[in-house]
Amino acid sequence: MFVNIQLNFQTLDRYIIRKAIFRALNNKIYLMQGALLDVGCGKMPYRNYILENSKVTNYTGIDIEAALIYDEGVTPDYYWDGIQIPFNDNSYDCVIATEVLEHCPVPETVLKEIFRVLKPGGVFFYTVPFLWNLHEVPHDEYRYTPFSLERHLKTIGFNSIQLNATGGWHAAMAQMLGLWVKRSGISQKKQKVLAKLIKPIMIKLLKMDDSDKVTFKEGQMITGLSGVAYK
Repeated sequence: MFVNIQLNFQTLDRYIIRKAIFRALNNKIYLMQGALLDVGCGKMPYRNYILENSKVTNYTGIDIEAALIYDEGVTPDYYWDGIQIPFNDNSYDCVIATEVLEHCPVPETVLKEIFRVLKPGGVFFYTVPFLWNLHEVPHDEYRYTPFSLERHLKTIGFNSIQLNATGGWHAAMAQMLGLWVKRSGISQKKQKVLAKLIKPIMIKLLKMDDSDKVTFKEGQMITGLSGVAYK
């Protein structure tokens, strides 16, 4: 579902964001190798794909004990308290955190720990939402602009920071249509009618969108951010 998601009635609200996250990860998978730590791993939806399509040899998932349970059959390899990752300095070649930093009350605390456990020269891959409904309430803390996220990363000591939009204006419109139909409280009967009407519009909008050409200028809309930073 996360790796090969299809646009249908059930995924109308999640298709765009999951497709964008996977595309961003796949674009940077060539940088991933050795020991990888997945912070805020949830059900570790990308674990098998990364192990099968990169030079990663050891994949470790970690999450806080109070994290939302997405799948009772899948549990993190380790739990942590959100303050100190229970691993030694310079333990991992790469770290990923997909849709995690928006849930961190003090982002620097988590980023500092990620920086600490990364080996020198190690890479940190991340994604965060920008246009998204309140979720996991009350543990929904932030929406980052590219400027604030870059500042947080620089403050910790990360360098060679790359930031990319996961979608622009057209993707944003398509995403809002899907979220509106599925999550605004419309009856399921009306949802099904509306879904038939807006699905072709969403497809058209997505074809028009080119996230690679999005620049962070005045008036620009984005769906979210992805990128890498190095220790």
